[in-house]
Amino acid sequence: MTYLLYTLATLFFLITPAVVVWLCRRLSLLRKIGPIMALYAIGIVVANLPFHSEEFSAVATLLPNVMVPLAIPMMLFGCEFRRDIVGTQLRVVVSGFLSVAVAVVVGYWLFGKGLREGAEVGGIISGMYTGGTINAAALQTILRTESSTFTLINSYDIIISLLYFVFLFTFGIRLFRWLYGPKGTTTSTTSVEGIDPSDVVENESNNPYEGLFSREGLKEVAKIFGVAVVIVALSGAVALPSSERWFMVVFILMITTLGVGASFIRHVRELRRSYDIGLYLIYIFSLAIASMADFSTLDLRSGLNLIAFMSFAVFVSLFLHALVCRLLRVDADSMVISSVSFINSPPFVPMVAGVMKNRDAMVTGLSAGIIGYALGNHFGVVMAELLHLLA
Repeated sequence: MTYLLYTLATLFFLITPAVVVWLCRRLSLLRKIGPIMALYAIGIVVANLPFHSEEFSAVATLLPNVMVPLAIPMMLFGCEFRRDIVGTQLRVVVSGFLSVAVAVVVGYWLFGKGLREGAEVGGIISGMYTGGTINAAALQTILRTESSTFTLINSYDIIISLLYFVFLFTFGIRLFRWLYGPKGTTTSTTSVEGIDPSDVVENESNNPYEGLFSREGLKEVAKIFGVAVVIVALSGAVALPSSERWFMVVFILMITTLGVGASFIRHVRELRRSYDIGLYLIYIFSLAIASMADFSTLDLRSGLNLIAFMSFAVFVSLFLHALVCRLLRVDADSMVISSVSFINSPPFVPMVAGVMKNRDAMVTGLSAGIIGYALGNHFGVVMAELLHLLA
């Protein structure tokens, strides 16, 4: 029975995105929403059904750890790179850290002082929103906060991240592109003018998955997975000797580096389905992540100050980041994808690149996130000490 439940859960996650993509190509309403938002909605509904087996939860927890490492190199194989991307990466990193610092300090004055461990919470979310959950976990140990506080931070982050993505995917990306203007691009991003960012699936006459199960299609899929698996295996081997704190930094860095390096090999670059296969893995990732958002476990009433503090840090840092990037002449897509990388960590970068239909922006986002991973713990400690001085 257990084996059957594992099989059914796996099939649900693997097949549901295909059904959603098919429906998005035929229903205009779903096409405007986009596959990722539709899959998020399905995942949240499933997560909050009264019956939820342990086998389903286990599969949902495992899949993101498999899908993202494979998807990143696949989506990088066809990218084009230019020298000026280094300057853009530097600007978005400076802007991202500065924006989070200002948002956390102001948020602490408004909401954090009412929390028993307000300064420590500020330090944890500073590391979380420039690096990721791995930084938050390390900072919880460094700052010696109570485990119950850390559990609440992680639980509330699910809701806030969902709202953050809903804003970006529904009209945020289009808003920033409109504000920055058609001549705002200064990096290696591809042309995005006139494209609806939520319209990830092409029109019916240009189906990227057409012929996938033909003999030639399956041969190409095998090559794509073969190269990606080799990259992941090599990256894991290099990262394995690292400490727990640095494993993810080294792992993501190696995957990105080898994925970029592979894109310069003509035979790899000509694997035309690599991006779309990687994007399908991100669809699976999106469904799995959303299916873990069990809202029944959240106690919203007792943590209003904490939710307000974290929400303020996320959304104010986003708009400050947008403002500073605009002043520094960074294009809208690089700003958005670096914000996602800081606030939600690099594994979410391919998902947003798919929504924006801009694969070249991935390199900027992943690079920003890697720097965030590396510096997030130090940044969090500094911010906690600063907030203690302001108390």
